[in-house]
Amino acid sequence: MPDMTQLSRRNVLKATGAAGIAGLAGCLGSDGETVTIGATSENSSSQQAAQALARAANEHSEDVNVSPQVTSGWTANLDEFDSDNIPAMAVDNNSLSKAMNEEDPFDEDPVDDFPMQGFVFTSLEMYWVATEESGIESTADIVDGDYDIYPIQPGFGTRLLTEEVIDRAGMWEPLDDEGRIYNGDTGDVAGAVEEGRVDALCVYGANGVDLTSWAEEVDVQADLQAIPIHDEFEEAIDNTPGALKTEFEPYGWNQDVTEITDTVTSWALGAQWAFGPEVSADATYEIARLAYEHDDTIRESDPTTIDHTPESMTEAVIEDLEIHPGVADFFEEHGVWDDSWTRGEI
Repeated sequence: MPDMTQLSRRNVLKATGAAGIAGLAGCLGSDGETVTIGATSENSSSQQAAQALARAANEHSEDVNVSPQVTSGWTANLDEFDSDNIPAMAVDNNSLSKAMNEEDPFDEDPVDDFPMQGFVFTSLEMYWVATEESGIESTADIVDGDYDIYPIQPGFGTRLLTEEVIDRAGMWEPLDDEGRIYNGDTGDVAGAVEEGRVDALCVYGANGVDLTSWAEEVDVQADLQAIPIHDEFEEAIDNTPGALKTEFEPYGWNQDVTEITDTVTSWALGAQWAFGPEVSADATYEIARLAYEHDDTIRESDPTTIDHTPESMTEAVIEDLEIHPGVADFFEEHGVWDDSWTRGEI
């Protein structure tokens, strides 16, 4: 069976469609418009955020319902939207930018139809951890040793950025050639780590608050240590567009992962909700209102939720991509619209 690289995963999805994606959006339910959002895999940060948004809509809106849908990841969501399988999505700006510029993995199979932008909902901070039994003490050991790694699930926007950083550090090709990259889904990785099939992995937390759910499962099943990065890897972060280098103390762990290092160096990635033209302006305005006015309800379900202001909701805007008219109305109403941005049409 071939390696599930970013490109091969995209081709599989393009060929087969999103099995299990149903109840697609724009339909009017008994209590208003239902918007189905492709929110990546079970236990992902996007799924948690979408479920929390759905709760806020259920409790505080008569005009919109939010229906989170399981998909294969932020990068894969662009293909799902292009294939008319989802009407709205979670997507990261790195994947969006690469698709807009027809860069790898979108160079040979470009995206034709893009969603319109909504507003930022999370910033994910990726970094390295290793199992205690592996003996790995830095990313330099991975270069020199015979170790298997997990660079996040193929199809995820976090994977796309992580893969690029690893490649720029000169690590990807030898690891890939030697079959030392584990490409399983996030739901399988905890078992793989526990069984010794993964020695080091890239994990992430959200907004400085908590780990993503799949990383929490790994935390329960394996003894881990955060590891520092070597100079070439740090230079790779600095030289990768879309990667924001941050340094912080690991958060969200039930175990102490700081025996080797007290701080980790991360390559962070911002993500936003994005919407197609079949989703009404009223619906996206209402979703933006819920995120701003009822973030306390959202935070009860997703503790990593950003404490939004109207200004913070615009932090992921890409100037060259249209903004959904309902979100544009929300930005204008709250005085944060920039005339350099483009209002989309539905």
